[in-house]
Amino acid sequence: MNSLVSIITPCFNSEKYISQAVQSVISQTHENWELLLVDDCSSDETFSIISNYASHDKRVKAFKLDKNAGAGVARNYAIQQAQGNYIAFLDADDLWKPEKLEKQLRFMQKQNIPFTFSFYETIDESGNLRNETITTPSKITYQQLYFCNWIGNLTGIYSVDFFDKIPISSIKKRQDWMMWLQIVKQIQTAIPVPESLAYYRVREDSISASKWKLIAFNFKVYRDFHKRNFFTACLDTMQFLYVQLVIKPKYKLRF
Repeated sequence: MNSLVSIITPCFNSEKYISQAVQSVISQTHENWELLLVDDCSSDETFSIISNYASHDKRVKAFKLDKNAGAGVARNYAIQQAQGNYIAFLDADDLWKPEKLEKQLRFMQKQNIPFTFSFYETIDESGNLRNETITTPSKITYQQLYFCNWIGNLTGIYSVDFFDKIPISSIKKRQDWMMWLQIVKQIQTAIPVPESLAYYRVREDSISASKWKLIAFNFKVYRDFHKRNFFTACLDTMQFLYVQLVIKPKYKLRF
């Protein structure tokens, strides 16, 4: 399977990590890809770094927004430029294992499915393994996804031929969750590749480093995206917290 994969990577003041992310794409055993790097008006050397990669590898494409607009806008800009049969996502501080694309595309072909994701491991800010793997149930239904974003953004990949290009919300956080919900609502069940294919970097300065800080964003998703009334959105958020604190930790494997 030699399909073109468009990889979407927003960047903002990412000079410390972006080279590692790009190198993990260049090292892919599936070589038919394009990496769309969109600099969200960084104040550091991010754009210079990604431009240098673009000048040496035609598969790498560097863009820069006129003003800082957020990751959602940057992702949408990249999606608009994408030419691939598949769209995948990789944030500027995360990494892929070399066989990530190859294994996922083979899995999708074998299972005859238009979307999949995988398990992943966590690393610290310096790139050291934190000795844990984030897994999921063997199948994810829309109901399960509604109360918990089981799908790591750095692992998801979908078929453009099946879904077309799916626009990303411009809200600050949880854009990926809303996109996965749209996808799973169409296909009813999402199946993961049951192995770790990526590394998620846990950063202390990241909002997503604290699940508690995501409560307000989750409530906003229930209110604005799902159009729930205030009371129902509160109940949904409480159910989210239960799944996040009681059920999801059971799928975090330590070694």
